[in-house]
Amino acid sequence: MEQLDRALVAVQSDDGVYVGWKMLGTDPTDVKFNLFRDGKKVNKKPIEDSTNFFDEDGTADSTYQVKIIKGSGDKITKEVNVWSENYLSVALDKPAGGTTPDGVDYTYSANDASVGDIDGDGEYEIILKWDPSNSKDNSQSGYTGNVYMDAYELDGTRLWRMDLGKNIRAGAHYTQFLVYDFDGNGKSEVVLKTADGTIDGQGTVIGDADADWRNSSGYVLQGPEYLTVFEGETGKALTTTDYYPPRGNLNDWGDDYGNRADRFLAGVAYLDGERPSILMARGYYTRTVIAAYNWRDGELTRQWVFDTDDEGNQDYAGQGNHSLSIADVDKDSKDEIIYGAMVVDDDGTGLYTTEWGHGDALHASDFDPNRPGLEIFQPHEDTQIPIGYGIRDAETGELIHGVNVRKDVGRGLIADIDPRYQGAEFWTSASWDGSEGTGLHAVNGDIISESTPGSVNHAVWWDGDLGRELLDHTFDSSSDPYGVGRIDKWDYQKNELVNLLTPEGTRTNNYTKGNPSLQADLFGDWREEVIWPSGDSETLRIYTTTDVTDEKIYTLMHDPVYRMGVAWQNVGYNQPPHTSFFLGYDMQEAPRPAIETGDRLFGRDKNHHK
Repeated sequence: MEQLDRALVAVQSDDGVYVGWKMLGTDPTDVKFNLFRDGKKVNKKPIEDSTNFFDEDGTADSTYQVKIIKGSGDKITKEVNVWSENYLSVALDKPAGGTTPDGVDYTYSANDASVGDIDGDGEYEIILKWDPSNSKDNSQSGYTGNVYMDAYELDGTRLWRMDLGKNIRAGAHYTQFLVYDFDGNGKSEVVLKTADGTIDGQGTVIGDADADWRNSSGYVLQGPEYLTVFEGETGKALTTTDYYPPRGNLNDWGDDYGNRADRFLAGVAYLDGERPSILMARGYYTRTVIAAYNWRDGELTRQWVFDTDDEGNQDYAGQGNHSLSIADVDKDSKDEIIYGAMVVDDDGTGLYTTEWGHGDALHASDFDPNRPGLEIFQPHEDTQIPIGYGIRDAETGELIHGVNVRKDVGRGLIADIDPRYQGAEFWTSASWDGSEGTGLHAVNGDIISESTPGSVNHAVWWDGDLGRELLDHTFDSSSDPYGVGRIDKWDYQKNELVNLLTPEGTRTNNYTKGNPSLQADLFGDWREEVIWPSGDSETLRIYTTTDVTDEKIYTLMHDPVYRMGVAWQNVGYNQPPHTSFFLGYDMQEAPRPAIETGDRLFGRDKNHHK
């Protein structure tokens, strides 16, 4: 996995300076730290029970460094300055708007983002998708503006911009982009679907620059489709091949106008247990096809294809979600693809299908610390299936607990928000209408409250305890198509939400979904940061917590399930990343991940990562 630096962060407050840094997945559990302010040690004895510190004597003009005792990687961090706010503002270069062939004007706003170390310096860069104001759901006709992809350093330096061109339609289901180091050279690549007229980050056109495959309804249902691997550092197209799975006959996917044929998913998986592979998928309402690729030594090779039209796979049709998840569900050290209500094994064969059908939300982790293995929580839309929402065993698909509401359950969320009950709690949008058997559930299915938090979009580790907070937005579709982000904590005694953060001046993405551009463990200790665009999309703001915690956990970005979750977070309907282990109240010590990075293998030689 990635070789990361300590991501040291210092934030000013009224009473001093909060300082946080990462424990790496390659550190021994007894790693210790010394904190230095302006070159002088702050702590009296080594810090061994956490990876943060509140310095009452720190000021806005202070500088900080951390020295590492018994740790991996460099023995001292670079020196950092103090943030004056609890967020880092990253300047953006917003594209100019335009006009569609039918005379509709459009503008651009910052949309989904991902991160990767694209230049091999141990720090993340941001890959950002620009969304035109006329982007469309697949079910909607109409032209859209072009989609742009930018790469930014954290200081706001734009490294490149690619224009996906007129033959890639804008919308949540069309462009699923992967940012990851697929060939092990220490620098992340960017992989996504392209078409005639796509311009890479160096100005080179892919395919036919003059081709226009749009029909009068704005859909792109003819013409070649490509899969391109881009060099992350420069945006240069390294290789382009025909996109697989191809569209073929539109009717094979469930309709004749392109709604279901152009539903794409993507992900990163360690299919051999050692090196990451690219996953590209098409379809989930009816036919589903998943293709696995490897990017090795400058060559892109297809490893296998799973197709529900193939003999023996028919029961897997129609089981996909608007997103996927990646995890080693059968404990063979190789990742499986959790594709909604079905799971595909690491070798491209079907592991199991529940046949419970499509749903919007999908969550996979160890939600119940009292039973072995991972669990999957999912709401379902099929009113004919007696599982409105439920938890299943991730390896076998066996139902652990299900609620029969015989209705379309739009969304659901699972997170440990109540310390009185072991494991995570779960609830759905169906709980709001008082349907029989619904409410806030303990992980064993027991209803612990008829009241639910209401928020069902994202969960985030933010404050000083081990429980998870709720990440959502304040939203009024009649006055604001975006909304303002918020982080709330569930008061389990009063059954109400308590606001912890409302980032005024920001906005959320993807309409009712209330998504940030990204949530991930980017700075400081193991807790998560949240990236929201400013209201005018002139900046991205990366918010970090300033709450002190006594919990010492390695960076979540070195947990494979969580890191894969960050990689697929932008795909379809964004979902929060989860960990491979139970992270919550009264948890056991987090297991050290079985990973290798460049500093473990080759010292500080970043050019020879595995």
